[in-house]
Amino acid sequence: MIEDDRDLALSIAEYLRYEGIRCDHAFNGHTGFNLAEKNNYDVILLDLMLPRIDGVTVCQRLRTNGNDTSILMLTAKDTLDDKEVGFEAGTDDYLVKPFAMKELAMRVKALAKRKSGQVKKLCVGELVLELHTRMVRREGKEIKLTPICLLLLEMLMRKSPAIVSKRELEETLWSEDAPDSDNLKVQIYQLRQKIDKPFATKLIETVSGHGFRIIGTK
Repeated sequence: MIEDDRDLALSIAEYLRYEGIRCDHAFNGHTGFNLAEKNNYDVILLDLMLPRIDGVTVCQRLRTNGNDTSILMLTAKDTLDDKEVGFEAGTDDYLVKPFAMKELAMRVKALAKRKSGQVKKLCVGELVLELHTRMVRREGKEIKLTPICLLLLEMLMRKSPAIVSKRELEETLWSEDAPDSDNLKVQIYQLRQKIDKPFATKLIETVSGHGFRIIGTK
């Protein structure tokens, strides 16, 4: 979510969490653009009037760079001309402020579902995760993983090459019923045994003090 109105942003984030939707937040166009380029999001909520870089420019730059993440533009401007500018820049949907939070969540879910229907597999180097069959292969060899390791791998691959924090991984894997903190270390170890150990190049990295990431051959 790229929104400079802090109160509105907090309200949106709180409601989306209630709907089971996790989101990152940037207060200006520059930071938001960098987040969008570094991460593999399902949907981007983009305010039109932003400091540093406006929403239309952010949208245009993302599309120019080949970023096809679904974009929902949020703005108080409601004329047909304003909407036309947004759609020409590459936005997928347009929601006029003020809006009902329920409608926002419905639109986000619809856009995310549309994207999930388009993405068939995740790839990092020669590591492939088929999202429909949940089959994992590296260098053409099938790899069997436990359900938790599969979810862990999917999170890392969706965010690649960005770092995923320990807290985010634990909250996603176990929600609010997170076990002992060492459990994540165990799952990372088990994943490395399957994904990295049999191969010459290691993909999973520990970033001290920050979390973990999976990255292709440098």
